[in-house]
Amino acid sequence: MPRQARLDSPGTLHHVMIRGIEKRRIVDDDTDQRDFVRRLGCLAEETKTPIYAWALMTNHAHLLLCSGALGLAKFMRRLLTGYAVSYNLRHRRHGPLFQDRYKSIVCDGDSYFTELVRYIHLNPLRVQLVKDLKGLERYPYCGHATVLGTQANPWQDSESVLAQFGRQDSEAKEAYRRFVTEGVALGRRPELVGWGLTRTAGGWFEVRSRRQREGRELTDERILGSAGFVERILREADARTVRQHATKKGNRSAERVVAAACKKNGVSLTELRSGSRRGRLPAVRAEIVRGLVENYGVAIAEVARQVGISTSGASKILTRTITPFWRGTQRELQPIQSDPWDKN
Repeated sequence: MPRQARLDSPGTLHHVMIRGIEKRRIVDDDTDQRDFVRRLGCLAEETKTPIYAWALMTNHAHLLLCSGALGLAKFMRRLLTGYAVSYNLRHRRHGPLFQDRYKSIVCDGDSYFTELVRYIHLNPLRVQLVKDLKGLERYPYCGHATVLGTQANPWQDSESVLAQFGRQDSEAKEAYRRFVTEGVALGRRPELVGWGLTRTAGGWFEVRSRRQREGRELTDERILGSAGFVERILREADARTVRQHATKKGNRSAERVVAAACKKNGVSLTELRSGSRRGRLPAVRAEIVRGLVENYGVAIAEVARQVGISTSGASKILTRTITPFWRGTQRELQPIQSDPWDKN
């Protein structure tokens, strides 16, 4: 089964799970643990990525973060690659350290934020890295101690967590402590691994039609939230995909149109993009600009790049009335039906 695409955009809340390859250890001692935490903190500060909760165990780790401008994929690549290289050098080993793909779940913060913080911060207690809640409050490789102020990690966004429990710092910490304590009895929370609507091979429209036909909701392990939240996330993902595809298709068509126009008018691509205003070149550029914008909807910046002029120059051309300098060219400016991009 092909991998599903990551769902991500700046401001998206993610629950990220990292595992060692074949469930092997990713930390062997305190030096490894400190190195991992240091790298996480430095990267979070450098990229301005909020980290709300985290827990580092022996063979896996959990993070609750909000992706910034860098994006989740680049953030995780830098974190895991840097740490793996350091770990391998220190322990004189070779090969991958982490399972080939970390798992990330897009989460509805309004409904699940505090539940996820609690779930993640109780991990060391569940796997018995600490004996009790008092030990968890002093455990340096989990964000719980930072929220309560017993460990200093200035890169962790504890304020956003405590703001969910009260206005005064002491009041909020006590309420948070009670909330975490209540979570111990809940044990493992398999429902927090993500659910919602399934993104099928048919895309969103197939999901919607299946819901109408079958009258039930499907599940998607990439998303944790209500049906409305899931629908919104999938719609946004579909819209981004359409925009990306349209851009690629438009650029591909633009190249074909430019090549056809140059051939018809006896102008080389080098001449077209040279900036020269000799002979027919200005008229050729003008007609290509108008054709690409009006018939294909190509962005002005891309049109300008295709003909070798500035964006402002392309804009000026569009404000003028141009008399076509060759006849029959509308045929070349129509989408070429044999182009595979036009069939998708």
